[in-house]
Amino acid sequence: MLNKTMLIGNLGADVETRYTKNQVAVANFRVATTERWKDSEGNQQEATEWHRVVAFGRLAEICGEYLAKGSRVYLEGRLQTRKWEDSDGNNRFTTEIIAREMKMLGGGDKAENVPALPKDGQEPPFSDDVPF
Repeated sequence: MLNKTMLIGNLGADVETRYTKNQVAVANFRVATTERWKDSEGNQQEATEWHRVVAFGRLAEICGEYLAKGSRVYLEGRLQTRKWEDSDGNNRFTTEIIAREMKMLGGGDKAENVPALPKDGQEPPFSDDVPF
């Protein structure tokens, strides 16, 4: 089975970086992707989709340090849907991309591939103390 997502888009706001109780960095940010096409009448059309992105560990720290609103990025990761109960007792869901790799686009000396996982390939364990 394969769960892989690749995006090229722009950040809609600055990265929010927090730390778990175990001092694991967690970065949250949103990326917009825009599709453009011409309709049957030749008019230019546009649709923007917003994606929630979460990065952990060293990748989260790098995202927090180098990315800002408007930054253009390439991201690779996997989709994850979480369920929770709101204050009214309603079930709520959110789907987000758990980033594994990020590349800063748009030129500059800092554009590079950044792996999110340690060399042993293990993801940080999911914990209830991850701030979302």
